[in-house]
Amino acid sequence: MLDLDFGLILHHLTQMGVAFLLSLPIAFNRELHDRGAGLRTFPLVTIASCSFMLVGMSVYEGSDAEARVMYAVITGMGFIGGGAIFKSGDSVSGTATAAGIWNTGAIGVSVAYSRYEIAILLSVIGFLIFQFSGALKKRDDATNNS
Repeated sequence: MLDLDFGLILHHLTQMGVAFLLSLPIAFNRELHDRGAGLRTFPLVTIASCSFMLVGMSVYEGSDAEARVMYAVITGMGFIGGGAIFKSGDSVSGTATAAGIWNTGAIGVSVAYSRYEIAILLSVIGFLIFQFSGALKKRDDATNNS
């Protein structure tokens, strides 16, 4: 017979829900600016990284084992982010999206460890960078081209 702990299911659902919600400001920003990754990618990365850590924390004993799971999540986020970077001639694009993917992975890990203060700060700072740095970058590009 299937032995389910509904209290634990609710706890994990809550944590994944928090991770999902905290990824939305960044996801909406990237979607509105018509970037390759957006409303599907960022929440999925956040929920998956949170889930990997939740499983790792419940299956493995000790901080060394949990650290290895976290290293794997970090490496995986880097791999996914690397797929968002494109080089064409002298131009490179997608580095901000790649960094955003890594950031949302960190949000998920933070939520899994119930470090909501870190997750909230990562969400807010990530959103602010994406929201307001575009104008500065365009101004800098215009200055360099003149």
